[in-house]
Amino acid sequence: MPLILIPVIAYALGSIPSGYLLYRWRHGKDIRHEGSGNIGATNVMRRAGARLGLLTLVLDAAKGWLAVWLAARWLGLPLPPMPHAPAQLSLGWNWLAAALLLALAGHIFTPWLKFQGGKGVATGLGVFLALAPWAVAWTLALFVLIVAVSRFISLASILASLMLPGLMFLTYGRAYPAVMYAAAAAAAILIVIRHGANLRRLLAGTEHRFSWRSGSAQAAASRQPPTSAT
Repeated sequence: MPLILIPVIAYALGSIPSGYLLYRWRHGKDIRHEGSGNIGATNVMRRAGARLGLLTLVLDAAKGWLAVWLAARWLGLPLPPMPHAPAQLSLGWNWLAAALLLALAGHIFTPWLKFQGGKGVATGLGVFLALAPWAVAWTLALFVLIVAVSRFISLASILASLMLPGLMFLTYGRAYPAVMYAAAAAAAILIVIRHGANLRRLLAGTEHRFSWRSGSAQAAASRQPPTSAT
């Protein structure tokens, strides 16, 4: 089968708008008109509660993981490779790098929602979970620490995205060729760019702080029928 199908399939998988579909199924509403307007797990959690938010996170990560895993199997590349072992010479790494970026782009620019998708954090998590699980483990630990200290999910997402390519290199070294690290860095930059509005709110001191209680309260409120004024 033609290799060009690899990035096409990766984009198609990444483009599945999990949060939009789950919120539409659960509440019959468009998540893009609720809360921050984002289709990602954080906004779904704030509007519909932890369970639906976590399910969105899992599905968004799963599609990123599946896109990269399928591409690697198709190309016959070891995934993940042995840490610091020399990468085998193969043009397949170029196609895998393309699959990485196209899966992320599919989520961020989904054609099913007029190319207005999510911010790529959960899908990026799945992509890198397939590529570098040990690096992801360290990144998740740092993410949780940043959220615990600052209570800003956006700040943790931005910093974790920027740190992940470096942690991937420290963990796997020569096991991946330069093109994979270049793709990882490009993915991190794309995620940070998608958080531009969050960065502006962080600098202005108006960014939303994470709270399980506030998310549950908003979700409960969204399930209440409207009441008429008396």
